[in-house]
Amino acid sequence: MKKFMYLIVSVFLLIGLSTNAQDFKASTTKSELKWTGKKVTGEHWGYVNLKDGKLTLKNNKITSGEFSIDMASLINKDLTDESYNQKLIGHLKSDDFFSVDKYPSVNLVITESTVFINNEATVNGKLTIKGITQPITFKAIKDGNVYSSTISIDRTKYDIRYGSGKFFDSLGDNMIYDDFIIDVKLVVE
Repeated sequence: MKKFMYLIVSVFLLIGLSTNAQDFKASTTKSELKWTGKKVTGEHWGYVNLKDGKLTLKNNKITSGEFSIDMASLINKDLTDESYNQKLIGHLKSDDFFSVDKYPSVNLVITESTVFINNEATVNGKLTIKGITQPITFKAIKDGNVYSSTISIDRTKYDIRYGSGKFFDSLGDNMIYDDFIIDVKLVVE
């Protein structure tokens, strides 16, 4: 009888431990990634699509995650003149910026997070742009099945130097700030 009770308790413990981790798939149609790049004379913004992604939570924190961004989907929304719009997108996809033909995806691997307190956590991971991987840390806010974040990325860490004041002198009004912003609305299912 003792062995039977021990077996029952062990099974319930294993079931409890195994159901503690929750795996989620990112919705590529409901999630939204808005980019903003700033320069001395203004800014440009638009969207890029999430190609795929998954997230694992355990004990109210993110334990892992993997996301891929489709750089070919990059669009601009602030320029209404189609010619200027296409010129900007072509330049962003060129080797001056993201080299989309060579590197069609940007990848984020989440390695850990703090526990969500008041629905906010600090997330650590590794971001790969143009084949260069750098550590990244950002805040995430959880609201049901939606995770939001504003992530600031220093493009020069990924060999994107075009128009950077760190690498070129006398740019004047043509200088482009090194940090660009990604506003993330990640919907998981």
